[in-house]
Amino acid sequence: MRRLPVYILIQTSGAMRGEPIEAIKVGLETMVSSLRQDPFALESVHLSVITFNRYPEQILPLTELENMQIPTIAQPSAAGTHLGEALEFMCKKIDTEVVLSTPERKGDWMPLLFVMCDGRASDSQLFQHVVPIIKQKHFGSIVACLVGNNPRKENVEQFADSVVNMDTADSSTIRSFFKWVSASVSVGNRSVGASDEILLPPPPPEVHKVIE
Repeated sequence: MRRLPVYILIQTSGAMRGEPIEAIKVGLETMVSSLRQDPFALESVHLSVITFNRYPEQILPLTELENMQIPTIAQPSAAGTHLGEALEFMCKKIDTEVVLSTPERKGDWMPLLFVMCDGRASDSQLFQHVVPIIKQKHFGSIVACLVGNNPRKENVEQFADSVVNMDTADSSTIRSFFKWVSASVSVGNRSVGASDEILLPPPPPEVHKVIE
């Protein structure tokens, strides 16, 4: 069966330090457990997790659900939120991990991308450079989830199809977000390839849409 690549990009600096990081790990485990109960997702979804602060790191390469274990998400000591570098890093991973279709074979479905961040980009010049590159990757859907006080929605609006905002970054809200992600992945798993547009389910009450 064709794979559905799902990339989750998580900021670990600034607004994400402390309880949010711990809650994200629990939320990821909840999401994986939920997707494993979906026969379609279990057969096709492959998940990758990339964290970023001053530097990006792929803590989970593109892995099928059945063999997946959520790794530890480190708490950085260095400051800086290099969103541009993280997005560029992810694009390079997609180039090596996602199988494109050819006349001889069908490749992977269009990947889905979920980004959790406060929208700040310390590397603004690189960020502006990488935005058009992201648009060339033909994602099935890109969702940005803004976290923290006074997030920079104007940055993520440049590349995301949907932007949502959390009331708080506590464990309950983050768990609700990842349950929504799992429902969105299941919808994408069924509709991608059948249509150019993926209609995501409505987010939970704690997660508000900014744009869609």
